[in-house]
Amino acid sequence: MPEPDWSLWRSFGAVVEHGSLSAAARALGLSQPTLGRHVEALEQALGVGLFERTLAGLRPTDTALKLYEPVQSAQAALAEANLMAEGASAALTGSVRITSSTVMCHYVLPPLLYELRQEFPQVALELVPSDAVENLLLREADIAVRMFRPTQLELIAKRLGQIPIVACAHERYVAARGAPAGPADLAGHDLVGFDRSDLLIDGARQMGFTLGRNDFVVRTDSQTNAWELIKAGLGIGFAQSTLVAATPGMVRLLPGLDPPPLEVWLTTHRELFTSRRIRAIYDRLSEGLVRLLAKVPK
Repeated sequence: MPEPDWSLWRSFGAVVEHGSLSAAARALGLSQPTLGRHVEALEQALGVGLFERTLAGLRPTDTALKLYEPVQSAQAALAEANLMAEGASAALTGSVRITSSTVMCHYVLPPLLYELRQEFPQVALELVPSDAVENLLLREADIAVRMFRPTQLELIAKRLGQIPIVACAHERYVAARGAPAGPADLAGHDLVGFDRSDLLIDGARQMGFTLGRNDFVVRTDSQTNAWELIKAGLGIGFAQSTLVAATPGMVRLLPGLDPPPLEVWLTTHRELFTSRRIRAIYDRLSEGLVRLLAKVPK
């Protein structure tokens, strides 16, 4: 039996992980028909069925689940080999993939990336705005700006500072509804918050006052969308103090209220830290963020 090509195993692993051809295709950047052909080719090469076709998607068989574990291990080993090869590169050309939260990518990083492009014009920058945690170990990104301390031993992480989170609203909202005198008054205002996440509700509880889902009359799970809704005057929300200070018409509210600040960490894989290209971008991005954070309003 000819040994199946790795691309077939890669597609197989993505389908098991994501549960459908369409989701796996998006994750790999391939078309759904291509993924389907890969799965059928692998089944034919192995002589076994790997998935049961259901209305909810593809359900892996017991055989598929047994095969998935070594495929995962092989994928991790190949990713490690790629990292080691990349770390040996001395070139200042190529690309560097940077990931961070959507708010950081949309509103904070662009001016810093402009500076990087001026200094390193031969390096292409790939930006991944994501509020999910991209996997540096599998090379989904080369450098990450995190709002928490990474814990994996394979990563190098540097704490750059912190950004206060403040209550705020647009001046048109304050003119129409007034400003809350204290945290307890927030329940009587229109609040902008998350739809499915309890992050703000839990944060309020930790600070000693109560908010419920119904208090957030405008809800979204997109952090950048939430910021735009606050800017449009739809209600009171919580945002990085840097954005509030830099945006015309925004009013900071409840100055005595101190939600936990966001820590800012810069991280990369230890094998990539020896790459001249990635190290150069890492160091300059670190310098730029430290300079920016030194000006953060308290």
